[in-house]
Amino acid sequence: MTDPTARADGAPQPDEDVIALAGRLFDAARTGDAALLAAYLDAGTPANLTNDRGDTLLMLAAYHGHAAAVTALLERGAEADRANDRGQTPLAGAVFKGATEVVDALLAHGADPRAGAPSALDAARMFGKDELVARLARA
Repeated sequence: MTDPTARADGAPQPDEDVIALAGRLFDAARTGDAALLAAYLDAGTPANLTNDRGDTLLMLAAYHGHAAAVTALLERGAEADRANDRGQTPLAGAVFKGATEVVDALLAHGADPRAGAPSALDAARMFGKDELVARLARA
């Protein structure tokens, strides 16, 4: 007898409710809903939950410029330097977007300006963000 919850390749079928919840959490990261993210992480959601491109909740919050959400995630165990599938880190995303409050929050929680490809420092140089180059070089 075939397991009705298995995919054709034998892997378990993803639970639609879990997928929907993950989608809400990724949306919360994009919109900066720090309270919602904190509540779910406090209830046991993995701090380094990733989407199909390897973007963590932290990556999305950082890229979209939400310092409070970034801080909430970092305080609950999100890895500051965890790169996505393209080698990009949350710090490099924040630099690219010019989100200085997010850059400061990430640096305060130990983010490495030289991690990733391109690194945050390389991204700042590439886009002529001299103030960020100086800030990152000091970190």
